Amino acid sequence: MRRYHPALVLLHWLLAIMIVAGLIMGTNVLSATPNDVPEKLFYLKMHMSMGIIIFILMTIRLGIRFFTAKPPAADIGNSLINKLGIATHYLFYLVVILMGASGLAIANMAGLPEIVFGSSGASLVSTFDDFPPRIAHGVLSKVLLILIIGHVSAFLYHQYARKDNLFSRMWFGRRSSDPSEVQS
Repeated sequence: MRRYHPALVLLHWLLAIMIVAGLIMGTNVLSATPNDVPEKLFYLKMHMSMGIIIFILMTIRLGIRFFTAKPPAADIGNSLINKLGIATHYLFYLVVILMGASGLAIANMAGLPEIVFGSSGASLVSTFDDFPPRIAHGVLSKVLLILIIGHVSAFLYHQYARKDNLFSRMWFGRRSSDPSEVQS
């Protein structure tokens, strides 16, 4: 087995794009737009919709990961770094799922589903900072950014320093180096 299941590959790249877009939207657009500006509702609708989709897709991706064959863990000759790499990948799942859960908690505490999606006409609260899950959401976004930087750095290390072609595992193509193996 040389590659991950095609569904995992597709979800990896789709989620990568969506997560980066969600972080940019939350950090650069939502936080810079006061809650009394009418455009805030549109921005919240986009961010919340994307967050819900990310939460669902990441949960699906985790399930697929547990129930499909996968290539052996990368081995760079150091058992501690190998274990750290595995743990970091599961930390990604945890942080993204917690980001979604904290976002849903903020939304529910602030009455956002009715305001943003239900067109209730109610005003937004003056600030979301008064809701405890908002602190978690902000901290998790920073942790996620650090994980992404580390992930990209590890990719660059593997691709250009080690030249071990590890990237191909998370790309599309034949899953097996043995043509007689059954594709799953």
